[in-house]
Amino acid sequence: TMGNWLVNHWFSAAVLAAWLGINIFLFTYYFLFFDRDERYFYTRAILGSALAWARASAKCLNFNSMLILLPVCRNLLSFLRGTCSCCRRTLRKQLDHNLTFHKLVAYTLALLTAVHTIAHLFNLERYNQSQQATDGSLPAVLSEMHLHGSNKWLNPIHSNQTVSMPSASSNPPPPLPYSPNPPPLPLQTVEYVAFTTIPGLTGVIITLALILMVTSSTEFIRRNYFELFWYTHHLFLVYFAGLVIHGIAGLVRGQTEQSMAEVHPHDCAEYLTQRDQNCTHNCCKDPEFGSIPAESWKWVLAPIILYVFERILRVWRAQQKVVVTKVVMHPARVLELQMQKKGFCMEVGQYIFVNCPAISSLEWHPFTLTSAPEEDFFSIHIRVAGDWTERLIDTFQLEIPRIEVDGPFGTASEDVFQYEVAMLVGAGIGVTPFASILKSIWYKFQQADQTLKTKKIYFYWLCRDTGAFAWFNDLLASLEQKMAESGKADFLTYRLFLTGWDNSIANNVALHFDTATDTVTGLKHKTIFGRPMWNMEFAAVAAAHPRSVVGVFLCGPEALAKSLQKSCHQHSSLDPRKVKFYFNKENF
Repeated sequence: TMGNWLVNHWFSAAVLAAWLGINIFLFTYYFLFFDRDERYFYTRAILGSALAWARASAKCLNFNSMLILLPVCRNLLSFLRGTCSCCRRTLRKQLDHNLTFHKLVAYTLALLTAVHTIAHLFNLERYNQSQQATDGSLPAVLSEMHLHGSNKWLNPIHSNQTVSMPSASSNPPPPLPYSPNPPPLPLQTVEYVAFTTIPGLTGVIITLALILMVTSSTEFIRRNYFELFWYTHHLFLVYFAGLVIHGIAGLVRGQTEQSMAEVHPHDCAEYLTQRDQNCTHNCCKDPEFGSIPAESWKWVLAPIILYVFERILRVWRAQQKVVVTKVVMHPARVLELQMQKKGFCMEVGQYIFVNCPAISSLEWHPFTLTSAPEEDFFSIHIRVAGDWTERLIDTFQLEIPRIEVDGPFGTASEDVFQYEVAMLVGAGIGVTPFASILKSIWYKFQQADQTLKTKKIYFYWLCRDTGAFAWFNDLLASLEQKMAESGKADFLTYRLFLTGWDNSIANNVALHFDTATDTVTGLKHKTIFGRPMWNMEFAAVAAAHPRSVVGVFLCGPEALAKSLQKSCHQHSSLDPRKVKFYFNKENF
């Protein structure tokens, strides 16, 4: 029901509605402004409604360009997460949708760019047609205004040719003996203007940069060719440089305020096509036009400054020395790095960006921390997921190269101890943030921490092959033992799901069905073959904790996220006497 959906999404819906509302307001307001304002009467006489389409989309482009950098300012988000530590969970949860919002704004920019480009192509064509017209119509007369003074031109295309030809009344110079028949000069076509003016050239560059960034950001490319995504995304520098320069030429013009007072188009427009040289009417004076000032820089200046500080902070932190204290190669080519860095302070579930200059000085890759805050080191687990990770693992098998680290940065998993009941769901290597959480719980039990708000944790791990379980088994076995000793054996319920198996595994399980420990993992809890029935799992948790607020945390693929979100909606209620499930997903 809608009530169930609102439990998880009311604040996100409010933010989305505000963003959409501002876009609609900006587009509608400026569309009507340029479609009706008298200052652009003569401009509309040439361009028609395409003027309003171009200008309205430009305003929305500026607004969304202002927003696009903010969701990827990692230090800003970490600062906000820290300052919101006492805020309602709905406010903190919104920060976890930073990349979703970033993508939404990016797709909106692509759509607005298409509208803006198409509108200006129509504008250029109409400018060109008006310049070529000889019928004495208002567009034709306005296109000749550049002949009457430097501040009177309205049509940026001043000639049908790239270089003005001498007038018939002037005396042309005699042809040179070596060039009796000079070739005709090329026409000043729409394509020519598009590639030789500042707005045209920067517009083409901006559009190409945006197309490359959007197309290289698909899930497939990010997962399999991360380097391509990483390098292409730095075209944002070209995008913003082009955006700031785009409007400085002021090719789109309107009538000046002073000229409006002297020769208002409402009174004088009809006389422009009818007056003669001996005109004595009040409207005999030519209208004067001025450029619309460039303003994109005003919209994006603050975010750009903020992002520059963000990058400076990243560079400064990257220069701080990192000591690799331990390297462990786990089964299934999973590399564990244990490191130390002066002043490094982390929370559970956070992530860092790692750079290895020996491989590439420009590439930074995100990895979730698998260590607990209570440990005197921080660690990550790396599996092969592209060229960079494969080269890193190969390099560490030969020597220990220099490593640079930026972070840590906050994620949804930081809030796990804010809930009475938590459901942790990891798929494959997606178990890494929960390693940090489970280790921290182990330390909290060891230290008899009385401030622990969480009373129950359900842990679900989905894996395709048994090798992936290996490096995590020791931690789970240690937790089983520690909680049994502390008299809190019921605190953690974990369920391991093997989603891929062969006949030999199945036969082995059947043969040792009666053993006390699992034949796959060696743990007390038996491995389940297949995928979880999430409705049954959620129903069981809801029945066990009827009035609790349950935090559902996922680090895994989008398909699994949709299933869990659906289950959260189905089993949540606005009734304070019933259970509520809050969905949280790792995004980086």
